[in-house]
Amino acid sequence: MAQFNLAEYETVAERIARFYKDRPDGRLITRNITTSQDRQISTWVVQAYVYFTAEDQEKNLAKATGLAFEIDGAGMANKTSALENAETSAIGRALANAGYSGDKRATREEMSKVKRDVTPARNWQAALDNINDIEGLRSLYLEAKQGKASTAILEAIKGKADGITGVTANS
Repeated sequence: MAQFNLAEYETVAERIARFYKDRPDGRLITRNITTSQDRQISTWVVQAYVYFTAEDQEKNLAKATGLAFEIDGAGMANKTSALENAETSAIGRALANAGYSGDKRATREEMSKVKRDVTPARNWQAALDNINDIEGLRSLYLEAKQGKASTAILEAIKGKADGITGVTANS
């Protein structure tokens, strides 16, 4: 695995501070573009826009954009703040696309995820809570089974599906 030093990477906060120092009239705008399908799989999607001036914003002339997504429960911070983390990441990417990336394009936050080198565990319960149709539940069940989810989760998915169809395993 490649070695890197997190101290060599800027934080998003540092990029934001540098941006506003250079462009006091600049604007950083974010939009939550998460769809209902994204929520069914416990995902948040955010797009950020960089405007160098208020006039650019009035004319909707973004100088750069950035997209990011996060998954509920993937990592400690995303247990409670996945949407906020997606917003921060989108801003960091948009600023990098606008030339505010320094020597390293990735932010310290992004590289810390790599450094952990841990595939986040899927939050099956959050996914189940956000799916309310039989096809979504079938997909989730197959994914959960392949992902070696607990028997309790598999049973909960079946139970919710039974509630939608009105059919039970014992019928």
